Amino acid sequence: MKLSTRLFSTIALIVSAHIGSASATTDVEALKKQFMADQIKQGFSQQEVEAFLNQSTYTQEVIDAITKPWEAKPWHQYYPIFLTEKRLAKGIEFWQENADTIAKAADKFNVDPQIIVAIIGIETFYGGYMGNYRVQDALYTLGFYYAPRATFFRSEYGNLMSLIKEEKLDNDTLKGSYAGAMGYGQFIPSSYRHYSVDFSGDGRRDLLTSKADAIGSVANYFHQHGWKRHEPVVLALNNKSNKAPKAKVWTNERLHYKASDILSTDLSLASAKDIDVSQKAMLVKLEQPNADEYWLGLNNFYVITRYNRSPLYAMAVYQFSEQLKAQYNAK
Repeated sequence: MKLSTRLFSTIALIVSAHIGSASATTDVEALKKQFMADQIKQGFSQQEVEAFLNQSTYTQEVIDAITKPWEAKPWHQYYPIFLTEKRLAKGIEFWQENADTIAKAADKFNVDPQIIVAIIGIETFYGGYMGNYRVQDALYTLGFYYAPRATFFRSEYGNLMSLIKEEKLDNDTLKGSYAGAMGYGQFIPSSYRHYSVDFSGDGRRDLLTSKADAIGSVANYFHQHGWKRHEPVVLALNNKSNKAPKAKVWTNERLHYKASDILSTDLSLASAKDIDVSQKAMLVKLEQPNADEYWLGLNNFYVITRYNRSPLYAMAVYQFSEQLKAQYNAK
C-alpha cells in the first residue's frame, strides 16, 4: 500500500518522538547509575543513595526559571530591580542591628563591611526572600534534566547529600532558589560546605537562620576568593570614540588583560585617578537606552563575579554597596 507523504511524515514524527523519549529516559537512568557509583565512593550506602533519588521530584518550574534569568536583561532594565530605596533602607537597618558582627567579620576576613551587607541584601532582601523551591528537587531537576549544566548541578546534588548529613539539615523543609542556593547569602551546597563558618560560636554552621553565621560566611567567601579591603572595585570610563574599544568586553574568562591594555586616549578614566596600570583588569560594558557605558573592572570586581558570574550582578552589588556605605556613614 502506498502511503501519502503527509501520513508518512506523521508516522515518522511519532516514531522519532518515541525514540527520543526512550533515549532521554535511558540517559537519565545511566546518569543515576553513575551518580550512585560516585556517591558510594563518597561513603554512602546504595540504600541511602536510592532513597535520596526516590525522594527527589522533577520540577518543570525550575527549568522554566533557569532558562529566563534576570541577568539576560540589559543593564537599564536590570539594575532597577535591585537598587531601590526600600532595599537601601532595609540594608541600613540590617547593618545597624548587626553592626558588631559585621565589623568583626570585616576585620577578621579583611573585607569591606558594605560588601557583606550588599550581598545579603541583593541575594535575599536580608532574609525576606530565601526561595520557595525545595532544594533537593531543584538540584535533581537540573542535574538530570538540564543538559547545558547537568554535570555541575549533579555535583551540587551530591554535595547536598553530604551537607544534609554534616549539618543535620531538615531535608523536607529545606527551601532555596531554583538553582539550589539557600540561606541568607544563597550558598549552593558546595559553597556551604567549603566556605561557611560558625561565626556565632554555637557549634553549627547555620546559614538558614543565623545572621551571624551568614555574615561571617559571606565575608569568608570573599576573603577566600581574594578580596582586597580598601582597594578600588570598578572605575567608570569615558569613551571618546564612536568605535568599539580595542579590548574585548569581559565574558567570564580569567583576567588576562592589564589595565594598560584597556586604557587609551579614546577610552580613559572618567575621573582622574592614579592606578597601577600593570594590574589585571577587565572591560565591562553596560547597555543603557541611548548608549553603552564602559567600566574598568579590577580584582575586587572579579571577586564579586565569583559569587555570581554576571557582570551585571557584580555592578549591582558594587553600586548598592556604595549607597549603603554613604548612607550608613552619614547616619
